[in-house]
Amino acid sequence: TIQFPDAAEPALHRLSCSFAPATHSALIGPNGAGKSTFLKAAAGLLPAQSGSLTVFDCPAIHCHPSTCYLPQRSNIDWEFPITVEQMILTGSYIHLGWLKRPGRKEKEQVQQAVERLHLTDLTQRRLCQLSGGQQQRVLLARALVHDAQLYLLDEPFTGLDSATMEILSEVIGELRAEGRTLITSIHTWEHLPIEFDQMIYLQDGRIQPPPESTDTFSP
Repeated sequence: TIQFPDAAEPALHRLSCSFAPATHSALIGPNGAGKSTFLKAAAGLLPAQSGSLTVFDCPAIHCHPSTCYLPQRSNIDWEFPITVEQMILTGSYIHLGWLKRPGRKEKEQVQQAVERLHLTDLTQRRLCQLSGGQQQRVLLARALVHDAQLYLLDEPFTGLDSATMEILSEVIGELRAEGRTLITSIHTWEHLPIEFDQMIYLQDGRIQPPPESTDTFSP
């Protein structure tokens, strides 16, 4: 159970599920269903009031180096005065800590991520100069530099053009092929160029039977 202060009802309750390693699972539901709350809890960013939440057999709160949470684009300050390259490099900070500076290894990881997400011509561009699709590719590139075993992707396909969706789908498929575990929150799986190993439907903070069509979910 996860409940926010002053909330009348828990954001998530009576929730029981598991995710096999090296699989890609979809977390589907409308706005307010609890998808983002679930992902943040799995990333160790929100505590559970009751029950247990484990990642790789340890409490989620202790698994930050192995877990990467990719937030929704709307939760990022895209006016922050740094370049695309600097933004992607922040993905290495989870392993470096506050005192150690990025070295050759981290810079090589950034270059590899830039190439995988087709960002080579944008590395010196300011964040405020990016389109929505470019922003999403930068976020995923930063996640690649994190080099996690579990990726928690919060609405990564929302509002993207088909070309960007295909780029993201290709990289996400490569992560799964590498043995990474992925959980992606989405409103609907229809028209997405990607397949999932498992689908979990959330409604009002609980797992529910799947609806006849997720087209009924408002974006």
